[in-house]
Amino acid sequence: MRRGLAWTLLLAAAVPLCLFFLLPLWMVLRGGFSDGQGFTLRYLGGVFQNPVYAEGLRNSFWIALGTTTLATALALPLAWLADRYDFAGKKLATGLILTPLVLPPFLGAIGFQQVFGQSGAFNALLGLGPVDWLGRAGMAGVIALEALSLYPILYLNAAAALANVDPAMEEAAENLGATGARKFFRITLPLIMPGLFAGGILVFLWSFTELGTPLLLNYTRCAPVQVFDALKDIGTDPFPFALVFVLLACSILLYSAGRLLFGRRAYAMTSKAATVSSARRLTGARRLLPLLPFLLVIGIALLPHAAVILTSFSAPGSWYRSALPADYTLANYQEALGHDLTVASIGNSLLYATLALLLTLALGVAIALVVVRSNLRLRGLLDNLSMLPLAVPGLVMAFGYLALSNELSHRDWVKDSPFWRSLLDVRSNPTLFLVIAYSIRRLPYMVRSAVAGLQQTSVTLEEAAANLGATPLATWRRITLPLISANLIAGGLLVFAFSMLEVSDSLMLAQRQDHYPITKAIFEFFQLMGTGPFLAAALGVWAMLFLALTLLGASLLLGRRMGALFRV
Repeated sequence: MRRGLAWTLLLAAAVPLCLFFLLPLWMVLRGGFSDGQGFTLRYLGGVFQNPVYAEGLRNSFWIALGTTTLATALALPLAWLADRYDFAGKKLATGLILTPLVLPPFLGAIGFQQVFGQSGAFNALLGLGPVDWLGRAGMAGVIALEALSLYPILYLNAAAALANVDPAMEEAAENLGATGARKFFRITLPLIMPGLFAGGILVFLWSFTELGTPLLLNYTRCAPVQVFDALKDIGTDPFPFALVFVLLACSILLYSAGRLLFGRRAYAMTSKAATVSSARRLTGARRLLPLLPFLLVIGIALLPHAAVILTSFSAPGSWYRSALPADYTLANYQEALGHDLTVASIGNSLLYATLALLLTLALGVAIALVVVRSNLRLRGLLDNLSMLPLAVPGLVMAFGYLALSNELSHRDWVKDSPFWRSLLDVRSNPTLFLVIAYSIRRLPYMVRSAVAGLQQTSVTLEEAAANLGATPLATWRRITLPLISANLIAGGLLVFAFSMLEVSDSLMLAQRQDHYPITKAIFEFFQLMGTGPFLAAALGVWAMLFLALTLLGASLLLGRRMGALFRV
């Protein structure tokens, strides 16, 4: 790539990243360390001195730690079984193991409440009275629901890491007498630790700042819900800024500590395996044994999905103190899809997700071209900057956008102009900030997809086109773009789907009903008495089907490389 073109692309990508990613973070920092006259640590200290905020931070940490631990306990044994054995139903089991990704955790809370609520199916099956299991579980319920939804991320990374282990190293350990558990903990586990960290840190950060699940389970004693409750004071109270900064600092410190502890422990392997890895083929009845753990985990993980589906089809009042609904109906879908809030929210989400996809596609392709096709010294910095949104919680980003909008909305040139007010004030119209938030949050998926496509495409094809007189634009349009189109489509599908179902940004930035996206509409339905949860479940099933088809398409296009999209 010509040096001038490389610099142009670098600037075209770096400037929006600085404006849309670093500037909101700066607003959070400034709000938490300024008292209107200068720098102060009073508000930061007040966060830890306030017993409510301190308890919320502790609880958020324990939720994240518990979620990551439970997700690892579920994912690692299954990944090891899939890597080492060829058993009956393996393809189906390894496909179904990813199905929890199609249901965001906060939607699963609807099903969880129907099953474990005071009048839920669990009490009916056991013949118990109105026992409030969710109220008793508290934090444990949040951990269980988030782990059952997020463990596929760890499974993808663990499976990819195990596939890259050189079998020769394990055979050498066996020759020296290390077998069974000793071989796994002394040889295999250290070799796959970087891969486990890649998925584990994402699960940890995701659950550390997850807003929707504790909000719908009514677990308010955690930092994300406290931040959500403090939105009304964003322009007058600096303490929420300080709390958000603590969340950001904790996320960065935990990520850096993990890199320091596990990243340096990566062990080098030969570039080519001395022997070809092959799964052990089981025969007879033993072919079914490895399938049993898969079925157990899948069955438990799909319980919230099944409960949401059953709730969506059950008539209001028909699923009360019974194992299954007594009466089924399609009225929930008819009412939900015919409701003014639903129709508008689906249209809004389609608009926001489409605009976010276009912005993400432009930024992601520009970054990938600089990273793969140029020799600029700053390309590594640009690549790392584009991946940072995975490490920065969406809750922090959304709060930063709110602070930025609040700052701009008080400027005279914004207040006096209907155009700028509708564009820059989220209270009037959140479209701009929602599009930017969706795009920046999912930019890493597009970057990794585009980088993978360019790395698999030989640069000699582009050089040959240039030698024949093709301009850089013609070369891109006629040669490069067709070759990487599958990668761009896969990344685009993920960006679009996750933008449609984004939770934190939607709940915090959309403040007017006529601008609600689909996830905010589901939350509002859930708050309604009577038929509200049933309408929310019907919309949740629609969202589930949409995301399932999207992930299936992305998986078919990317194959095993899909796991690389879920790494920090």
